[in-house]
Amino acid sequence: MSRKNQKAPWEPEEEIIWVSKSEMKRDMDALQKLGEQLVELKPNALAKVPLDEELLEAVKDAQRFNKEARRRQLQRIGKLMRQVEVEPIQAALDKLNNKHNQATAELKKLEQKRDKLIENGDSMINAIMVDHPDADRQRLRQLVRQANKEKVQGKPAKAYREIFQYLKALYLTD
Repeated sequence: MSRKNQKAPWEPEEEIIWVSKSEMKRDMDALQKLGEQLVELKPNALAKVPLDEELLEAVKDAQRFNKEARRRQLQRIGKLMRQVEVEPIQAALDKLNNKHNQATAELKKLEQKRDKLIENGDSMINAIMVDHPDADRQRLRQLVRQANKEKVQGKPAKAYREIFQYLKALYLTD
C-alpha cells in the first residue's frame, strides 16, 4: 500500500481560528444592542425589518415589558440573534435611520427657507412662485406680514408656524 494520497500527519487539515472570550462577549453585546434598536421601533417600521417569527415575537414581547422583565427579554433577543443572519437586519435598520435623517434635513431646509422668506419678503415669495406656480402668493404675503408684525409686537409666533406648515405642504407633497 502506498501512502501517496494521504496527508502527512504534520500538515494541518484546516486552520483553526481562536476567538477570545472577551471578543465573544463584545459580539454578544453588539447583538443585544441591535436587539434594543429593534425593540425601540414602532410597529410599522418593525414590519419593514426582515425577522423570523420567533425573533419578531420576542421583540414584540420586549416592547410590552418593563424594567427587569425587559432586560431579560433583551438578553433573550440577543441569544436569538446569534442564530440568524444579522446583515439584512442591520441593513434594514440603517435604511430606516437614514430615512429619518433625510426627513430631518428636509425640515431644517424648510425652516431656513421660512426664515429667509420673513427676512426678504417679496423676493423670496417670487422664488417660491418659480418653484411652485400653484402656490397662493397673496396668502404667503399675508403670513409674512403677520409674522413680522408679531415679531415687532412680541406676540406668539402663530404666523411663523403657519408659514412653516404652508411651506411643508408645498415642498414635501411633491
